[in-house]
Amino acid sequence: MSTSNDLQKELIKGVHAISYFKRNKWKPFVIALIIIVTSTIGHYSNDSYKKVHKNIPNIDSSTLYSVTKVLDGDTFDIKMGDQNVKVRMLGIDTPETVDPRKVVQCFGKQASDKTKELITGHSVTLQTDTTQGIADKYGRILAYVYRDDGLFINQYLLENGYAHEYTYNVPYQKQKEFKQLAKKAREQKLGLWNSCSSI
Repeated sequence: MSTSNDLQKELIKGVHAISYFKRNKWKPFVIALIIIVTSTIGHYSNDSYKKVHKNIPNIDSSTLYSVTKVLDGDTFDIKMGDQNVKVRMLGIDTPETVDPRKVVQCFGKQASDKTKELITGHSVTLQTDTTQGIADKYGRILAYVYRDDGLFINQYLLENGYAHEYTYNVPYQKQKEFKQLAKKAREQKLGLWNSCSSI
C-alpha cells in the first residue's frame, strides 16, 4: 500500500515538474537574453570609453597650445596637431551656460565672458594631475591651465569669484590651496559670491 502511495506521490511530483516547465519554459531564455544584452552593452561602453581616451594626444606640459574656442567658464578647445581637443579645468566649476539639461545659472555668463577675455587669442600650457587621470569620461583633458604669460587661469577664476572649488570623486593635488582661495573669495563676497543666493 505504501509503495503504491509513494509511486503516486512521485508521479504527481513529475506532473507538477512538467507543468512548471511548460508554464515557465520562457524564463531560461529571458535570463540568457538579459545576460547577453547586459554583457554586450558593457563591452561597447568600455570600447567607446577606450576609443575616446585613445584619441587624446600626449600632453607636453612645456608646449604652448592655441586656444580655438571657449565653451564656458571652465571648458575650452585647443589645437593639438590637426585636431581640436576639449580641456576641462581641474579643481574648479563655473556656473553652467551651455549644458542643455540645465538653465543658464547665476553668474554663468560673467564667468564664461571672463574666461573668453582671459584666454581668447592666447596660447596655454596644460599641467595634468596624476590623481585625476588625463581625461574625464567625455574625453576632455583635465588640466591646470597657464596662459602664455604665466597667469594661472584656474587660480584666477577661483580667487576672483568666477568659480567655486570642485572635487570630482578623488581629491586632487591642489585641493587644499583651491579650497582656501574659494573660501577667501566667498568671505570677500567677490563675483558669484556677491551675486548668487545659492551656489
